[in-house]
Amino acid sequence: MRRVVSLYLPRWPTDRWRRKHGGGSPPDKPLVMAMRHGQQRLVSSVDEAAARAGLSVGMTVTHAQSLVAGLTVTHAAPDEDRKALTRLAFWCTRYAPLVTPDPPDGVFFDVAGSAHFFRGEAALIDDLINRLEGAGLSARAAVADTPGCAWAVTRFSNQRIVSACRASEAIASLPVAALRLPDQTVSSLRDVGIERVAQLASKPRATVPVRFGATVLTRLDQALGSAEEVLVSLIPPELPRCELRFAEPLGDAQDLQRVIALLAGKLCHELERKGIGARRLDLAFMRVDNIAQAVRVGLSRPNREPKHLAKLLSERLVMIDPGFGIELAALTASWVEALTERQTVGRHVEPDGSDGDLGSLIDTLGVRLGPERVYRLGPVESELPERSVRKLPSLHPAAGADWPRHLPRPARILAPPERVTGQNRGRPLGG
Repeated sequence: MRRVVSLYLPRWPTDRWRRKHGGGSPPDKPLVMAMRHGQQRLVSSVDEAAARAGLSVGMTVTHAQSLVAGLTVTHAAPDEDRKALTRLAFWCTRYAPLVTPDPPDGVFFDVAGSAHFFRGEAALIDDLINRLEGAGLSARAAVADTPGCAWAVTRFSNQRIVSACRASEAIASLPVAALRLPDQTVSSLRDVGIERVAQLASKPRATVPVRFGATVLTRLDQALGSAEEVLVSLIPPELPRCELRFAEPLGDAQDLQRVIALLAGKLCHELERKGIGARRLDLAFMRVDNIAQAVRVGLSRPNREPKHLAKLLSERLVMIDPGFGIELAALTASWVEALTERQTVGRHVEPDGSDGDLGSLIDTLGVRLGPERVYRLGPVESELPERSVRKLPSLHPAAGADWPRHLPRPARILAPPERVTGQNRGRPLGG
């Protein structure tokens, strides 16, 4: 099942301008972007300070300047905003393999196969918002089964997570503008008293397209999941990638496992040619209905062994719904690191004290149990036994510290040591 995040950047043009020009305008000073429309200059976007001062999109610059003294007015650059949004969408691939820009101020990405890397959808959204706000960007986000529902909730509700199969409940009370309809269509619906999504859904379906156009039902069905919405994912050109197209759609699990093995072999050949190894893999399947599904696996260290990578990816096939068949499969190494050749030896001839390569075992356990459940323990100098160890990454080198073997370890260490006495049938015992 798809789980789509809709990222909304309500102040994207002004936030981007401030990031680009540094201290050109303090955050507490109103800033607006303007575009020429005929003989007039109209406000195209406002920042938070300008919105609090009563300025809004669509008013003339002259009117805005009359309301706010010392207003900063800059020329809008929609083409630059769109290019910057694409770059931001590429940055969002850290959260999911399938990412699609949603101009002019949003991004979609499917986290069905990657949310577990962030310990769930709520933690993923928190991390996303915190990083963007730390960079000076106003941001909101929500996740739902469909792009339309996630888009509506992000912009017209305070809800962040819509449970599976709850799209109709989540958008029922929202205004019809939440269905991504043109302004003229929204006005026509309001003229006849249809202001909420629930009111629109209750109308006879045969009469809605005649009066308001076919787009209304299409957007409603997409938001509810009754109609599929295709999102064209970005493909970073610089990342190692290989794909296979099939003459006949595939749906059998064994066929998909063979496809994974072929893709892993081709990708590892490319990784070896470049002298790099994969730390993260994104496997995407395109179904015959143009719906893309993807899974993501992480590795504890750079790797380019086809059998190991294919095994990890096959573990995630349970999350793929082939539908009526899969016509294309693509494998991308979305995180790579340098990997030099090394001499390998059998365990029986390794020198004493050396460690074997546990990377494959750790990767397998991480896929099956979750990466946060695979770790090693390191000693900590503490008098409390429950605080005497800490969690470390699985492949963190051993520090060599340990409790002295020639000393018995007490249950609790007191500083300074104190004498303990007790009573047994009236006779004092020294300890």
